[in-house]
Amino acid sequence: MAPVLEAEPAVEILLIGTGSAMAPIPPALRALLRSRGIGCDGMDTGAACRTYNVLLAEGRRVAAVLIAVA
Repeated sequence: MAPVLEAEPAVEILLIGTGSAMAPIPPALRALLRSRGIGCDGMDTGAACRTYNVLLAEGRRVAAVLIAVA
C-alpha cells in the first residue's frame, strides 16, 4: 500500500479488484485508507477496470489494486 499512501498528488479513490467475484474490504484496511483521506471501493476486477477508466477520464485521482482474472 505504500505507493498508494505516498503518491503525489494524493490518491482520492482506491479501487480494489477482488478477482472474479466481489469480496469485502477488511475493516482495518478501510480505516487506514479513510484516515489518509482515501476512499476505497471493492468490486470484481472487470468492474474495477471499467470504473478506473471512467474516473481517470473524469480527471479524478484514482488508483487501482487488481487481482488478475484468468
